[in-house]
Parts: sequence; C-alpha cells; structure tokens
Amino acid sequence: MTVNQKELLQQPGQGSSYWVLGDLYTFKAVGEETGQAYALIEIIIQPQSSTPPHVHSHEDEAFYIQEGELEFQLHDQTILATPGTFLHFPKGQIHGFTNIGLEPVKLLCWVTPAGLEKFFMEIGVPVSESISSTTVSPADMEKVLATAPNYGLKIIPPPVESLQG
Repeated sequence: MTVNQKELLQQPGQGSSYWVLGDLYTFKAVGEETGQAYALIEIIIQPQSSTPPHVHSHEDEAFYIQEGELEFQLHDQTILATPGTFLHFPKGQIHGFTNIGLEPVKLLCWVTPAGLEKFFMEIGVPVSESISSTTVSPADMEKVLATAPNYGLKIIPPPVESLQG
C-alpha cells in the first residue's frame, strides 16, 4: 500500500495550541499529517513549571531548546539544557524536566512515532476556549494520572520521604 502524504507548512504562529498544565503547546505536525511517523510540538514552559518523572512505552521523545534553560532529570542524573541543546530519550527511559529560571523556556519536542500529541490534547484546553487560570489544580493532575496509562505513559510518584516534608 502506498501512502501519498501532502507537504506540510506551518508559518510562525500557526498550529493548534493548547494550555497543558499551565504551559503552551502548539502542534506543528501531528500523526494524521505525517503518516503516524512523528509529531512535532512547540512548547513554551512557564517559570517553575515541571513534568514529573515519567516513562514512555510507545514512543521516543526528543527536545531541542530554543530559548531559556531547563533542568532535565535522567534517572539519577541532572542535565542543564541551554539554547541549542538537543536531548533524545528512547522509550523506557525515566525522565522529567523543570524550568528553574525566571523566564519562559521555548523548545521543540518530537515524538516518534506519533500518538502522544493526542494525550496532550486530551488533558489540555484549546487556547481558543476561555480558561479562568493557567494554574495547575489537583483536578488537572488527577486527569493526567487517569489518562496517562491510555497512552502507555507511566508517571513515577515522588519518594515517600519527599511527601512527608
């Protein structure tokens, strides 16, 4: 079977945008446009925003930092990613990140194969819809934890001692 894909062009400011846990995700390419080969997401991460450590079982994930600095956790290793840094995490590898700075971080995120973008859309809110706040609520986190397994995503809980302090 031959799949004839059409070219894809996204100019600056184009793409579907969603608020995902307080951060802005703009989908530059999604699986339906790439034959499910990959998705490309431009993400603006707010100061002090983070993702918990997690593991993907379906896709590899790669990041290219364009502006700002992110602190990545890779198992027990901490990596400071500055503009121009490229990181690739194969499926099955524990990772997470935090914007430790005072300014937003802008990055590109590739997921291969595509599919994870649907998770972000499901837990996010389209920018076109009115939302009262970009603050992350306990209900938002409950939605993430309930939805993640549907996409082969495992969220790693914090150690017990950090919950007691």
